[in-house]
Amino acid sequence: MLCLRQVCLLTLRRYQARTLCSDLLLSQINGCTHEDEVFSLVGRNKARLSEKHVGIALNMLWQLQKKKPFLSRTSDYVRNHSQFLTLCVLAENKVELMEDEVIVDTLYSILRLNVEDHVSLTKVLVTEAWKRLERQVLLSLPCLSKFALCLYKQHRHFSPIIGQVAHIVDMQLDSIQDIRILSVLMISISEVITESFRDRLLHKAAKLLEEEHEVHFNYARRILQFLQNVKLRYHPVLEKCNRIFLKSASLLDIHSISHIFGLYEQLGFDSAEFRLIAKQLLSEAIDDCYDPETFAKLFFSLGPLAGSKVRERLLVTAVNMAEEFSSHQILMILKTMRKMKCRNSHLLKKMASVLHKHLDSYHVLQLVKLTQYLVVLHCQDLELFAKLKMLLLGYLKSSVIPADTAAVIRVLAMLPSFQVEEIIINKAAAVLPQCRLHHLNCIATALVKWNHHGQFHWQNSSELCAKLLQKLNDCAFQRLQKANNLNLLLEELPYVNGEWFEEVLNEETLATCQHLIDQITWANVLPLSFFLIKSEHRCPALFDRIASVTVENIDKVSHVSEIYFILFLFSALNYDPPDYEEFFKSCIQHLTSNLSHLETYHLVLLGHVLAMAGYFPPVLITTIFNVSFLSKLDAQLKVLPDTVKQRVHSSLMKLNRAVCLECPEFHIPWFHEPYCQRVFHNSMSQINPQRQHIHGMLTEILGGSHYSRISVLTPYYYEIDFECVLDGNKKPLSYMAQNIALGDVGGIHLSHDIQDEGRKALPPGAQRIALEFLDSKAFSKDYSRHLKGEPAVKKRHLEMLGYRVVQIPHFEWNSMVLSTKSEQLEYLRQQLYGIQ
Repeated sequence: MLCLRQVCLLTLRRYQARTLCSDLLLSQINGCTHEDEVFSLVGRNKARLSEKHVGIALNMLWQLQKKKPFLSRTSDYVRNHSQFLTLCVLAENKVELMEDEVIVDTLYSILRLNVEDHVSLTKVLVTEAWKRLERQVLLSLPCLSKFALCLYKQHRHFSPIIGQVAHIVDMQLDSIQDIRILSVLMISISEVITESFRDRLLHKAAKLLEEEHEVHFNYARRILQFLQNVKLRYHPVLEKCNRIFLKSASLLDIHSISHIFGLYEQLGFDSAEFRLIAKQLLSEAIDDCYDPETFAKLFFSLGPLAGSKVRERLLVTAVNMAEEFSSHQILMILKTMRKMKCRNSHLLKKMASVLHKHLDSYHVLQLVKLTQYLVVLHCQDLELFAKLKMLLLGYLKSSVIPADTAAVIRVLAMLPSFQVEEIIINKAAAVLPQCRLHHLNCIATALVKWNHHGQFHWQNSSELCAKLLQKLNDCAFQRLQKANNLNLLLEELPYVNGEWFEEVLNEETLATCQHLIDQITWANVLPLSFFLIKSEHRCPALFDRIASVTVENIDKVSHVSEIYFILFLFSALNYDPPDYEEFFKSCIQHLTSNLSHLETYHLVLLGHVLAMAGYFPPVLITTIFNVSFLSKLDAQLKVLPDTVKQRVHSSLMKLNRAVCLECPEFHIPWFHEPYCQRVFHNSMSQINPQRQHIHGMLTEILGGSHYSRISVLTPYYYEIDFECVLDGNKKPLSYMAQNIALGDVGGIHLSHDIQDEGRKALPPGAQRIALEFLDSKAFSKDYSRHLKGEPAVKKRHLEMLGYRVVQIPHFEWNSMVLSTKSEQLEYLRQQLYGIQ
């Protein structure tokens, strides 16, 4: 009987499909230009409506809404109309008669009309489609992708039906040739796929993006969404998507640009070229932002890029519109203000006053972010902080999730004048065994801060805090000792930092990484390099393994920026692996053959890192020191964050200096004189007491203050702590005798070039001495205390400028061996005169 019923239903559907082609009522529904026309036809023809009519009518209602601007849509009116309810009832009753495509189209239409997920029609349509999939009724790929999108919009990310869709996609992946269909399916099944299936999907997507000449930017945006869902930064696909956005610039609006920037931020990807285009488009669209939602997205996207005039205009508009912002929009504005480093007191006060009525609508992690933004922006609303404290404490008492508990404790420590309650200590103690390393780091940071500022006010509080910190340390050590998977360990390390980690866990973490050294592969070399850069520890075994894995897998590099960070590790920590020539040769060869894939400013950073290691690839140097390249760089720097901008300017200057000194055959001029003067005068500070103390000792050793200079600027703007000149008999030469002025501002002596008065030719046999005091920043943090890359390069360059360089490490100067003045004087004398 069941089989016969299915045959009858199938026959009936096919028969009706043939006869309805010329159906007058169907033509009338398709010809409607307003929702009321559809409802009028439904009201007059209820008895005649077939499942096909019902599906077409619901689809037409969505199509009519779709044509309207977003803010002009009347979905509420449509959903509340009596004839819409009639259509829903008819659809529910006739669902088994519907064609596969009609079921999916109907489901899609009512979801786009914002019909609630719990409405019975929605459930019936999903159930019927699921039944057909289970009966192995193969939906067409367009139909399957639309159905998958419906499930995604209903947040059925982990539903068994999504798993079934994923299985079908897995079986039919090779037959998918439409990037639109693939992109929808990818984001819909992203939560239920394996790593190998993920890689197959990305390979297919990259192939289709490359093959299709015209790809709509929405398809590329979905691919980005997929990457964000699976938490993967895959550069080949990211770059392809970025090129599509650049080609489609004329189609981008505020909403799409905001979405793209948000995805780029989450994926850790940046494109200066996209920033430039976005800035132009958004600047032109300012006058069209009348509603809070659009303006909040404009503020988020344009604020960090804008010049002073546009920025001020955005701030004024934000103040005027503040009362209309939703809770989410206020969070977006405050986040952007932090990114802009904008502490506009008027806007901040306005945001704080509006926030009072929205606080109850935030979930716990939003409250944590909100508190962070307000503290960083120096909000002065104590009443608001008091309310935030009460809400956060309420969440803390009921929280059972270790990550949430750690986040709340960490942000409570940021609140001004916070009095620690015993419930916080008890809650922290309860979750410690379940915490990951970065959660432990959050709790430790808070405890150390509270203890340091004396914010515990109950009996035996200090003793209780000490016990908790010891228990926390034990939990961290146990977690590291039990670690047997390097990939899982590296997932935790990016979020761990601060004094507690450096003092307690750094050595143990490095030991664990060494224990798991056989698990180092190309897939985890980059996160391991990030950790080692942050730790500033030279670990030869790990460094050598990274170098060998890089050379073996150089052809697998998906983006040249990956090589940059690995090179930075070796250059910054001044380490040469055993086969360092082969290592650098392989990296440079791969980089120089793929320069076109790098951002303009990335080339500058790369050039500086290679120069630090003593490598100057001609193709890279000639590319950078080119007028058109530098003009393009200037334009892009205007839209980059201030920290990146400063880093790029500094790297370009250092690269220019290195090329002039080490590779004169390139004939690159020194053009950073104005930049260096500006930076120097902006950073000029008083000479610290320790340097004055050493200068006094030098005066005593040399026989007078006129025999040495303090804080000297050399050609190419190296600043050295002390300079003196010894003749061939190692006797000091007086600067007064050489008619060299000593009266510069603040005791700073500026030499502009080798020919100026401060660089007069020395008598035969005489030598300039540069004496440098090196603090802890100049050395790696491991027991070897090896000189890092930057001070090593400085020594090399000063020697090229004719100096004999004497470097005084802080750990020698401050050691017990040099605890008396006489011992320090003897040490300086030996260093100065080269006595062994």
